[in-house]
Amino acid sequence: MARAAGTMQRVVKHEGVGNIVLEEIQIPEPGPGQVLVKLHASLISRGSELWARYEKEQAVDPGIMGYSATGVVERVGPDVTEYAPGDRVAIVAPHAEYAMGSTGLGSVRGRMTPLHPNVGFQEGTFHSLAASANGWTQASGITPDDRVVILGQGIVGNLVMQFAKRYRPAQLIAVDALDLRCRLAREVGAQQLVIVNASEEDPVVAVKHLTGGQGGTIVIDCVGGRAGVKSFAQAQQMLAPGGLLQLIGLYHGEPLPLNASLMMGKRLLGGYPPSTSRDVIAPEAMHALASGEIQVTPLITHRFPGREAKRAFDLLYEHPDQAMGVLLLWSEEESSQ
Repeated sequence: MARAAGTMQRVVKHEGVGNIVLEEIQIPEPGPGQVLVKLHASLISRGSELWARYEKEQAVDPGIMGYSATGVVERVGPDVTEYAPGDRVAIVAPHAEYAMGSTGLGSVRGRMTPLHPNVGFQEGTFHSLAASANGWTQASGITPDDRVVILGQGIVGNLVMQFAKRYRPAQLIAVDALDLRCRLAREVGAQQLVIVNASEEDPVVAVKHLTGGQGGTIVIDCVGGRAGVKSFAQAQQMLAPGGLLQLIGLYHGEPLPLNASLMMGKRLLGGYPPSTSRDVIAPEAMHALASGEIQVTPLITHRFPGREAKRAFDLLYEHPDQAMGVLLLWSEEESSQ
């Protein structure tokens, strides 16, 4: 069926678990301080978009269906001087053919960052998560004397591991239970990175053995969803006296088991402090992507045309052992690559 003039498609989640569909709406016109971006690609975030969107019985606000996209500025609103038509950008926006960017201070939805010339549209979709990973590792205060353990090697955990490399800790250990994620961590990890496959050995025992019985001085828990309940308990067991447990994973679905006895004399940090400046960590993350310090191309396991969003979400939900970085492609240029 022919599409009406001036319309676009976007991904929506209607009532019912996994009920992902495409919806046709009018392309919006940018107002003051706004920028209309024609998207090229968007990245599906397994944590938030599956556990907090896909799995819900109720319908979800289309405005929160996705937050990691790239594209080209098509039109700008009145008084916008920071961007011009033709500019390449990374943008916090839902999965759709077009997105509305904002130049307003303090805005999260619609936040934009110029895309570095050396960063492609597909790789640029990782920028939002890379910026957060940069902030998380800065907040953890890693030093060359630290024994760093990162639980979970999905996209978030992998990026945290890659940013942790820059601090050259004495030990860097990554833990996951899926062969695919262990393999990708090894592919992009540092030479000193040690990988523990939790499907083959007890991660607490393995970490204690690798650290001479002491445990990690910094344990960063990136495991979200139901599996994160178990990983949070394990993180406390493998944390050294005086150490820091940094919790990043979300959407567990139930309270996390905090063991007061195990945490005595230790520290717990949720994410990173609000004082961490996005104006600093976002440009740093873009430079890291452009220089190749942070590698994301190997993390892209699947690419789908935007019209096949339902199939893309289903794959990521049903086969975590096969899929990691799943992209939706919204432009002919990207789809033809």
